[in-house]
Amino acid sequence: MHPKIKQLTLSSTFLTVVYRMIRLYSGTFRLTVENEQPWMDYLNQGGKVLLCVWHQQFFSAIHYFRNYKAYCPPLMISKSTDGDLIAGVAMRSGWDPVRGSSSKEGGEALRIMIEKLTQNGLGAHIVDGPRGPAGKVKAGLIRLAQQTNAVIVPFYTSADQAWYANSWDRFMIPKPFSKVLLRFGDMIHLGEIQNSSDFEAQRLLVENIMLPELRMITTL
Repeated sequence: MHPKIKQLTLSSTFLTVVYRMIRLYSGTFRLTVENEQPWMDYLNQGGKVLLCVWHQQFFSAIHYFRNYKAYCPPLMISKSTDGDLIAGVAMRSGWDPVRGSSSKEGGEALRIMIEKLTQNGLGAHIVDGPRGPAGKVKAGLIRLAQQTNAVIVPFYTSADQAWYANSWDRFMIPKPFSKVLLRFGDMIHLGEIQNSSDFEAQRLLVENIMLPELRMITTL
């Protein structure tokens, strides 16, 4: 990307315009939310909650998730150029972007996520981001939940009409005025880990719970 173009796309004005356009666009969705109350009650009673989602499906939740801004929840976002844009939008939605990934400065980003989730009680993680492979829950989710004693709450989005990008994750964008469902799964309480086999078993547990909701549609 040309330096001047990159500078423009990272400007506060540009990011604010993008954020407002997303909110305006998302405001056309006929949104239904399911199973939010159980984990909200757990959070408000002092528990720690880690929301998680497939990379494919987070766009549909951006507008609604502003409702959680009072918790200032942390969200790990890569240090890529795409990540710069996502971080700018997330920050304007009330989230606290933590820059890094499993492949780039992941250790420091994970440490900060642990610190902020412990303090604020609520955080979120994109389980197969930033570059996949799709449908593979990465180890960072389990480490984060274990270190903070947080329950994992998967969430899923679907739409009766949507576009699916020709990308590694088949990124989903609901069409205007479509019916969109935001559904939270049941809370997942992880047990203690004694060895690497226990760790992998917990990772697979979450992956197998979430996989049926991944929509690998190949048509645009």
